[in-house]
Amino acid sequence: MTRPSQSATSTKRLVWELAATGVLILVLYYPTLKALVSDWNTDPNYSHGFFVPFISGYLVWEKRVELKKANASPSLWGLPILLTGLFVLIAGTIGSELFTKRFSFLIVLVGALFLLSGKEITRLLLFPIFFLALMIPIPYILYDAIAFPLKLLASKVACWCLLLFGIPVFREGNIIHLASTTLEIVDACSGIRSLVSLITLGVIFAHLSQNRLWKKIVLILSTIPIAVIANIFRVTGTGILAHYFGPEVATGFLHTFSGWLIFIVAFALLFAVGIILRKTAYRS
Repeated sequence: MTRPSQSATSTKRLVWELAATGVLILVLYYPTLKALVSDWNTDPNYSHGFFVPFISGYLVWEKRVELKKANASPSLWGLPILLTGLFVLIAGTIGSELFTKRFSFLIVLVGALFLLSGKEITRLLLFPIFFLALMIPIPYILYDAIAFPLKLLASKVACWCLLLFGIPVFREGNIIHLASTTLEIVDACSGIRSLVSLITLGVIFAHLSQNRLWKKIVLILSTIPIAVIANIFRVTGTGILAHYFGPEVATGFLHTFSGWLIFIVAFALLFAVGIILRKTAYRS
């Protein structure tokens, strides 16, 4: 007769333990998270970071029925994970490595959750937690290693396309020389911004729309060629407009608007890929 009340008491205690631990983790990571939010505000490549925690919260809410049914059993296996996260935090602090410190936040969350609630609840919340990784800017050395080849690729292919349209053009690295103006493909035009945002949308879209792991992987991977091709179209279109209507179309409102327009088209293509995968018949 006392089991329901004991279960309710146990659940309430777990909620309070998780809440208290969450507050302690937030206090511990306050300087790190404050700097992270500042990066979202100043770095256009990661302005989507403001939305990621809310999406993660929705993913947790989506699991509410399963969480109520899940068996909460504290496990000491969470302690090594928690200690690993704290070690990574200390190492990142000593080495002044922002990415390491920020990623350790996710490891600490998983470790604390595993320690207090056990394997079953941690398994249910693992995706929402690691989805938060998409709000963390990648290390600059990796960013540069991705952005530079993207700039060269966009410049090279755009030049080929412009020549096909009969527009005289000369390229020097990531600089495109037209008869009337010169276009420099800087980091902001490399396509990495739309790539990062599209990958974020692709991950959540794949999670919500696909029912098999291989389909989710294919959909997420498709964001890469879609973003690259979309950016090439944008650079080519900018070159055509600049040739016929002057260099002012390559800057200001029209340039920004073209970026949004191309991103919408890219997401439409991603959505189409998702529909195709959804309609793919199961085969034995």
